[in-house]
Amino acid sequence: MSSPADRAKIILYDYERFSQLAGPLTEPEPGRPYRVQYRSMLAGEPHRVRAVLLMVAALVVEFTMMAWLLLPSHWTVRVDPYGMLPWYIPVADKVMLVAIALIEIFRLVSVVSNVHAMLAARDPLPVPPEPGSRVAFITTCVPGKEPLEMVRETLSAALQIRHDGVLDVWLLDEGDDPEIRELCDWLGARHFSRKGVPEWNQAKGSFRAKTKHGNYNSWLDAHGDDYDFFVSVDTDHVPLPEFCERMLGYFRDPRVAFVVGPQVYGNYTAGVTKAAESQQFLFHSLIQRAGNLYGAPMFVGTNNAVRIRALKQIGGLYDSITEDMATGIEFHRSRDPETGERWMSVYTPDVLAVGEGPSSWTDFFTQQLRWSRGTYETLLTQFWRAAFRLSPGRLFNYSLMVTFYPMSALNWLLAGLSATLFMAVGGSGVTVPMDVWLMLYGDAALLQVMLYTWNRRHNVSPHEPEGSSGVAGMVMSALSAPIYVASLIGAALRRPSKFVVTPKGDSASPDQIATFRIHLWWAVIFGGGLLLTVFWTGHVHLVMTLWVFLALVICLGPLATWAWTSRGNR
Repeated sequence: MSSPADRAKIILYDYERFSQLAGPLTEPEPGRPYRVQYRSMLAGEPHRVRAVLLMVAALVVEFTMMAWLLLPSHWTVRVDPYGMLPWYIPVADKVMLVAIALIEIFRLVSVVSNVHAMLAARDPLPVPPEPGSRVAFITTCVPGKEPLEMVRETLSAALQIRHDGVLDVWLLDEGDDPEIRELCDWLGARHFSRKGVPEWNQAKGSFRAKTKHGNYNSWLDAHGDDYDFFVSVDTDHVPLPEFCERMLGYFRDPRVAFVVGPQVYGNYTAGVTKAAESQQFLFHSLIQRAGNLYGAPMFVGTNNAVRIRALKQIGGLYDSITEDMATGIEFHRSRDPETGERWMSVYTPDVLAVGEGPSSWTDFFTQQLRWSRGTYETLLTQFWRAAFRLSPGRLFNYSLMVTFYPMSALNWLLAGLSATLFMAVGGSGVTVPMDVWLMLYGDAALLQVMLYTWNRRHNVSPHEPEGSSGVAGMVMSALSAPIYVASLIGAALRRPSKFVVTPKGDSASPDQIATFRIHLWWAVIFGGGLLLTVFWTGHVHLVMTLWVFLALVICLGPLATWAWTSRGNR
């Protein structure tokens, strides 16, 4: 099996240039307390007037369409002088009106989120770290989930990281595997395992068994006091030698609790992997940069640097299946007891670690299910309590971030409900001139696509070709909507969830028909509704019929792609 680093050497991506996207290292101004400085992305835009006009147009057209569509004069009113109209049809009309209103509100929020990110996006100005700091490099391993060769590649790369001070490389081994321990001894890395220690293997909480956060917190309890900071990557990420040089300088500002970087996939060969990386474009290239305005980019576990004193103050990594986002919220709602100032974070666009993404539909859906479920659980159990202790700017920024999965899921549910009500009973929420609606909807959709493609120039991925449209990422987000719905239902019903390590390398999960069961279930619903319309109810409308066909394409697209790829491989 080849590692992401090996594949990168073959394909020759320009990692050196992308590891310095934030700019050259500059010394802080002497004689003054250091504070992280930023560069506005919009201010550096050579065509910023066009960018501003595009943002204004997108907002105005989207709001105009929503306001026009929901005018009371457009609400469906049925004339029934003889009282012959079944009671459920007016009910269906009202339900569809509410669904249409919510869908349009979500569309507007999506445009507001993109425009806000364009206005707020900032890059930090990097400075060299203070010499002499004590740093631990940490990565974890679950025997059987991460191939030994992958662990070796990550540890070997970590041992090449440059740092002017103490830098110890640690492997946190969940299984206390003899072969892994032997590998650490051979490489010169330090080995830690919590296996067999009851206080570090609890049913829930900070030391929850079989979780990433429990593993980290156990190491923190045992060895955290020996270091000032730790830097960490997931086991499938190979760090670059300049990892510490480009990350740790921001800790000169005593307010900084953690620093995070973007996630990119070095196994950029499989179609699923390419689309999965493209799907993350907006988050890593724009939304995280917008968080810099408020000192509150989201904590991402794939590659980061953390001030240990700050982490211990908030009680360690948070108990969640997406422990990184939940821990970030705890940081941002807290203050440093020594200074009374709020803890802040920094996002650097520098690509300092190259990871391995999901290479099969099974692993991609598993990843999306876990990420979305973690967001729902954070909203239900943590965010609403933390909101009162976030500053207004951080609350606004976090609210835009955490609503992505719920809005995607609810959009799919509401659109499916509307289509079903129309096909079954002829429900209609609004009645508007088709030509005007097509004009407004087409303009709004076109402007949203233009916003997306405009921002592609800020892409931090060294893998996607320069000038690429990012269509694969947009398609991947659409294909994930049924997964987000299943995750939302699981969270609402409080079904048990657990942390699942995404299999890597040769351990990647093979695809099979069962992989697409959620999409097939929805295909049956939409396909059945379409047959009902054609052969029974006769409720046919151009827009609604096109939406049902589009939904069927989304439901059957992954299965068809897998079948075609499997046929080609055979």
